[in-house]
Amino acid sequence: MVDAIDRTATADWSTGLPGAQPAGGVSAKLVVLSGDDEGRELPLVSKLTIGADPASDLPLRDRRVSRRHAEIALREGRVVLRDVGSRNGTFVGQSKVKELELPMGAVIRVGDTLLGVHPRWYTRELSPSNAKSFGDLTGGSLRMREIYSVLERVAPSDVTVLVEGESGTGKELAARSIHAASRRSAKPYVVFDCASVPRELAESELFGHRRGAFSGAVSDRAGAFMQANAGTIFLDELGELPLELQPKLLRVLETGDVRAVGDDNTRHADVRVIAATNRDLRAEVRRGRFREDLLYRLEVVKLRLPPLRERIEDLPDIVRQLMGSRLAVDSQVAGENLQRLMAHGWPGNVRELRNVLDRAMVLAAQPPRFEQLVFNLGPLVAQPSTLGNAFPGVASPLPFKEAKEQLLDSFERAYLDAVLERHKGNLTHAAQAAGISRKHLAELCKKYDVR
Repeated sequence: MVDAIDRTATADWSTGLPGAQPAGGVSAKLVVLSGDDEGRELPLVSKLTIGADPASDLPLRDRRVSRRHAEIALREGRVVLRDVGSRNGTFVGQSKVKELELPMGAVIRVGDTLLGVHPRWYTRELSPSNAKSFGDLTGGSLRMREIYSVLERVAPSDVTVLVEGESGTGKELAARSIHAASRRSAKPYVVFDCASVPRELAESELFGHRRGAFSGAVSDRAGAFMQANAGTIFLDELGELPLELQPKLLRVLETGDVRAVGDDNTRHADVRVIAATNRDLRAEVRRGRFREDLLYRLEVVKLRLPPLRERIEDLPDIVRQLMGSRLAVDSQVAGENLQRLMAHGWPGNVRELRNVLDRAMVLAAQPPRFEQLVFNLGPLVAQPSTLGNAFPGVASPLPFKEAKEQLLDSFERAYLDAVLERHKGNLTHAAQAAGISRKHLAELCKKYDVR
């Protein structure tokens, strides 16, 4: 099992996006990703001003950028973006923001220019692909086109690929797409789910066993590696692999030699390896749950699939792909229904989206029209039937100022409950969806004793 890239000089072809993690103490930089100034980079030491004004720290030749458009600052290890009164707005994803704490890898849009926030060590090795899909992966956002660019290069090779991402982001779709675009596409594609195999059977399932090797081994059995010989093996949820098996997996990856349980001899497996995990394997290494040498061997090419909330502009294309010909011929994926889907936080990512669409389709008239579908996105709050129920201060009636404050307090408390529930209590993600800074969100939580 020899990689197309020399192991003594393995390059990390990752997208450089370590995930939606706060900047912490990591030094950052601002990178121009598109437009007339593409390729420019500035270190983020304290604060950078962005605009068409030549006196800006980052002057842009974009006619839709205001003279003073936005500023981005590093505050106590946090990257904070602030719009300073631009005429066309500052956007992160589809959200227009006034002030927002950004994760590493965030993409900002000012005018027609895209800017990226990255660690100082990040190097953009490839330009984004022009494609809007790769195999079963769909979406024309910059984040996805950067991933397609990597996949287009590595798929034809035999190099090992590590795919990271939250549950439901499409890691297995990425693995299948890589296999389909490889020279091994006509050969076996074997999935080994490290999370679903009992610990005591994992070695046998992965490497095989000889008859009599243990109680119940009534015949020889080929493991997943030998079943995938000449093809591809996909090691799903690799972070769940028992620690005692990791040295044996490392040996197979290094030599290609597989020793079945109860066998004195080894057999050679010519297998291309793709692995996936929803865990932070570097954090697992620090906790002693994952071997560092195995991680180095796996992350020859590493990429991270972004969650749906970080590429919400791809949602219309994904909906079209998932619904396919099941919609009425003249039905358009647009309007209020689309806006409702795009406003949802999608904690379950594309998997959750598929379930919502399937449920709506089953309950709809056939063939359904998109604008007539009813989407169940979670518990709904009963709608008030009277003005007095909707605005208690009006029904009382309270003095105008007190009634207004009561209404605003009710709205803010209800909004906090909803946005935090949608993002499972993650303040960074909730603040990004709300278009406010994490600090402001935390202050509101403290004000209303929301935990």
